[in-house]
Amino acid sequence: MPVRSAQAVWKGTLKEGQGHLKLESGVYEGPYTWASRFAEAGGTNPEELIGAAHAGCFAMFLSALLTNNNTPPEELHATARVHLGEGPTITKIELHLEGKVPGLSPEKFQELAQEAKAKCPISKALAAVPEISLEAKLL
Repeated sequence: MPVRSAQAVWKGTLKEGQGHLKLESGVYEGPYTWASRFAEAGGTNPEELIGAAHAGCFAMFLSALLTNNNTPPEELHATARVHLGEGPTITKIELHLEGKVPGLSPEKFQELAQEAKAKCPISKALAAVPEISLEAKLL
């Protein structure tokens, strides 16, 4: 299996400094600052990147489960909202899912979505997060 990497460079103090993130694949490279993490400012932040990773991993894992169930999805739209609390620490992640899966019952959709939430590699890596919730809707 491949090993993936990303780089971060930080210059200066926490509040006045600035950083730069770069993904090995080259698909993202850009700034991050105290304000982009703890306030509303331009640039990204680690929590946003964790959300992207979690939503992407969850959707791919669920696609595999659905395909193995002989009900491949037409489309899965996953969102991960990452809550940063005091500490700072990630206190909660809310996964939201809308899926178009022909021939699948709502009950089976919920079952497989819960399985994907529990078993995708990013969910496993985030096991220290106190709460990871899931709201899944079959369209």
